[in-house]
Amino acid sequence: MKKIFCFIIAATLFASCRNEKPKDHVEDATVKADTLTYKYDSVKVYSKNIAKSSESSKDTAKASIKYPVFENQGLNKYIHRQVLDYFSKEDPAIISYQDITNSFIKGYDSFFAENKDTYQSWFLIIEIKVLKQTANYIALQYIHADYAGGAHGNTNISYLNYNPKTNQAVTLDSLIDVSQISKLLNIAEAIFRKNEKLTPTEPLVEKYFFEKGIFSLPESFYVSDKGLVFLYNPYEIKPYAAGTTELIIPFDAVKSIAKPNTILTATN
Repeated sequence: MKKIFCFIIAATLFASCRNEKPKDHVEDATVKADTLTYKYDSVKVYSKNIAKSSESSKDTAKASIKYPVFENQGLNKYIHRQVLDYFSKEDPAIISYQDITNSFIKGYDSFFAENKDTYQSWFLIIEIKVLKQTANYIALQYIHADYAGGAHGNTNISYLNYNPKTNQAVTLDSLIDVSQISKLLNIAEAIFRKNEKLTPTEPLVEKYFFEKGIFSLPESFYVSDKGLVFLYNPYEIKPYAAGTTELIIPFDAVKSIAKPNTILTATN
């Protein structure tokens, strides 16, 4: 799981975080969707070191993680692992959401100790949202926004796909056979070129960051009510200022290459 809505999303989340009073955990009202029940919980940590963000205002570093808690413990462990894996690779001692927020603020405090006149107020915002639920499929949006110095913050969006009946992740090759991936790429590229107002033969190398100018799909995907959705984050194929690029492949377009009895074919 790796760590980008554009910066406006990060700023919006950041602004909402600024207006909240410090709390260790926040629980939202219970939500019911199909057969699973869940609630949202969160962890927030604020630095005690105050940075001057302008001549008239002050601010401090903040770290927050908001995530759904299901009755299905297998799903909870899966979500936990996806978030933790990114951070524990750098620090194996990080084993909880609280550890993540504490570690980030500790890093800021160390920076502040050596730069007491800084105007920087770092932030880390992780939010996992439930996008779709059916009896055998849950799609989660994983937003990771952070700022730890530099010209601007960064935001990365990815998706978690899970089958609560089998307690297994839903992968692309579980929906479309590996032998059909080249056909999927052809279908996707045709839709991409139409969306971007490109001719069927116009070179991609000058306008996009595709390696060697060859079209490719991002790793991040989920299945919406419209079809198979892929998302390119900033810097993946376009400059940061261009934001994200969504590519939707309708169910009808993948019906002939999808594996039978999957969420791509069973109910669509």
